[in-house]
Amino acid sequence: SWIFLTDRGFRISLPARIAKRVLDLATASILLALGSPIMLGVSFASLIESRFRDPIFYHQVRVGQHGKLFRIHKFRSMRVDAEADGRAQWAAYDDSRITPLGDFIRKARFDELPQLFNVLKGEMSLVGPRPERPEFVQRLSASIPYYGERHREKPGVTGWAQLLYYYGSDEEDARHKLEYDLYYVKHVGLMLDLVILLQTVEVVVFGKGAR
Repeated sequence: SWIFLTDRGFRISLPARIAKRVLDLATASILLALGSPIMLGVSFASLIESRFRDPIFYHQVRVGQHGKLFRIHKFRSMRVDAEADGRAQWAAYDDSRITPLGDFIRKARFDELPQLFNVLKGEMSLVGPRPERPEFVQRLSASIPYYGERHREKPGVTGWAQLLYYYGSDEEDARHKLEYDLYYVKHVGLMLDLVILLQTVEVVVFGKGAR
């Protein structure tokens, strides 16, 4: 309702916005420096798995803040013919299109590391709603009220919904994840980002909730 959207929240102050950006730049730079050996190892492993035939990285158009489109960067974790029919498909739990290496780097979250370049470019934040494909956004916006409100903030490498709700693979999952996304957008701030980042470290280190 209009009361929900005009209630307190949904308005991050300029100092808080600057602090969030500084956190993004500093943390992304540190993670890239520390993670460069891992990224190099994943790159070589990907080349070996595909016998030097397939690309290492995966680039795809996603919807960013205020609906602006951008190209996300990830390590390729699926077969190159994953969408041979040309139709956008949600990734499912135990998806048969995922390669053996892809299964490992997804569980270890290594496939997400190239997104740090998106963070440095300002297209993403470390914390925010998961960036979705335009095809899905168009479909979900037409059927789920307030779905577009999740784009008030930059999409994130990690986020409240990613931590608290398992990997969504259909419209009903998207509806439930939106509840978490709207909570984050309403209460966005440096402290909430730090809480989410600390919980993400726990997930990555101990493999909690990895899919």
